[in-house]
Order: sequence, then structure tokens, then C-alpha cells
Amino acid sequence: MPIPDLFPCLKHLPAGWTLIYVKRSFNANALDKRTFLILALFTLIGFSLLGYWIIENFLPVSFEAVIAGEESLWMQLAAGAAFGLVSAFAGWKIIETPLLYQTRIFFSKLIKGFNLSFSEILFVSICAGIGEEILFRGAIQPMLGVWLTAIIFVGIHGYLNPFNWRLSIYGVFMTFAIAGVGYLKIHFGIAAAIAAHSVIDIFLLYKLARDSAPHEQPESLNE
Repeated sequence: MPIPDLFPCLKHLPAGWTLIYVKRSFNANALDKRTFLILALFTLIGFSLLGYWIIENFLPVSFEAVIAGEESLWMQLAAGAAFGLVSAFAGWKIIETPLLYQTRIFFSKLIKGFNLSFSEILFVSICAGIGEEILFRGAIQPMLGVWLTAIIFVGIHGYLNPFNWRLSIYGVFMTFAIAGVGYLKIHFGIAAAIAAHSVIDIFLLYKLARDSAPHEQPESLNE
């Protein structure tokens, strides 16, 4: 995925998910690791609570029913992890193409600047997976549908950028991937969506943090 998420937090991370609206909210270089991790925790708690409030007040199902899902927990986790791994691998192959070289090194330098350990990558990814999926797939998707929710989600993360058609190519791919996450939620349950989201973020954050591409890059993705 992933990005200050939704509020002053959410844009430009790996898979399209959360954790850095930063590039436009404030100078990305000013966002240190501690702030980044706090934003991840905010995504977990704040988005989950907002999702809970929407579900309990506007949907004809209970929060408990949304969390329970359609299949057993282990089936949900297995299906989500498998879908997430395939999507993340395909996403990385797109990022590795010469067409997206500048985008790749931009994000690689940004993520490397946080100097995240693997446990911190896990923390950030799981926080984003739980918080964003409860809000978007659990609360918003039943009202707006799979595809509109996916488009809004990817757009909020900054991947559908009319000023950067190369990045938007990745954004189109991510829209299909996130729609797939939406269908996982419908047919398996919210835990499947959370697992898929988390695996995508773990994979892409890890690859970007250890990317060996040279970093002679522009300051802006639009250059």
C-alpha cells in the first residue's frame, strides 16, 4: 500500500496504503521515525474507532458481525495472505520497470530515511492493515460499493495523480488490487482484507527499505 492517514496523515507509501500524506502535509524530511510510528498507531486506533462508529450508527449489521466474517479466522488469514503476497509481488514488478524508476527511487529514499527495523515494518503494516480495513472495507465499502471505495482509497493515498501519469499506472494496478481486497472482505471476511493489506505493506516496505537502486532523484515525483 502504504502516510499521515486520511486526516493529516496519509499518502504515498508502498502499496498504496497509509502512512504518508506527509509529502504534501509537511516536509517529508521533517518526519522522523518516532512520528512515523505514532502516525501508524493513530491509524490503528483512530481509524478503527471511526469505522466502529460508522458501522454501529449507519449500517444494518453490528461491529461484532463485521469482525466475525464469513469464514473461519484461519481461512480468512490464509486467503488474505496469499492474495496479498501475489499482489505485492506483481506491484513490485511494476515498480521495477524503467517507466517507474524515478517513482521507485523517490519512495525508496523516503522509506530508507526512517531506518525501520523489520519489527517496525511489521508494526506499521499491521496498524495500517487493521485500521484502514475496518474503516474502508468494513464501514465505507457497504455504503459505496467495492469499486468506488477502491478508487477513493487509492486516490487518497496519492497514486491516481493527474500530474504524474507514470505513478497513475501503478495507481490503476493498485485500484484493481484493492478491489480484490474488497471482494476478500465480502466472500471471506474483514480478517482476510486485513491480512492482504498487511502483507502487501510488509512486502513493499521491506523491498523499498532495502532497494539498491541509486538515489540521484528529483525532490518531487512530478519532476
